[in-house]
Amino acid sequence: MELTSRHQIVQILDAANDLTLATLQDDGAPQATTVSFVNDGLAIYFGCSGASQKARNLARDPRVAVTVNLPYQDWSQIRGLSISGRADRIVAPHEVLEIGRLFLDKFPQVGQMDASEGGLALFCVTPQQVSILDYRQGFGHTTYVQAGELEEVPG
Repeated sequence: MELTSRHQIVQILDAANDLTLATLQDDGAPQATTVSFVNDGLAIYFGCSGASQKARNLARDPRVAVTVNLPYQDWSQIRGLSISGRADRIVAPHEVLEIGRLFLDKFPQVGQMDASEGGLALFCVTPQQVSILDYRQGFGHTTYVQAGELEEVPG
């Protein structure tokens, strides 16, 4: 059975721990940083200090580019995602709690951290375009998916 693009994307997100997040600095220069993340389907969540450069960048311009790569032994096994979208800060208490639970499930060590220190900011990345890399199907094989194609089909 062939996986839909949505299922392929979620499968890669579920299997990865870190992503590279690119934001735009105030002079327009890109800034790329590695962050750990959790996901709920296609919703990608990460946290950082509210005083960090990336948080300041996102407050000014929510557009982001994200890459997610799975570990591989040789090039014929490369799988990953290249995503463009937007990152919005999560402030609703019930959403913050739910995202916290997702982080605890994936990264139990988070429970030992004091989230009040440093003013934690949580963000949700909403994909608008996704490139799915799957070299198992051939060198450089990429499937391009637009946001409208990511909608779940009722069934």
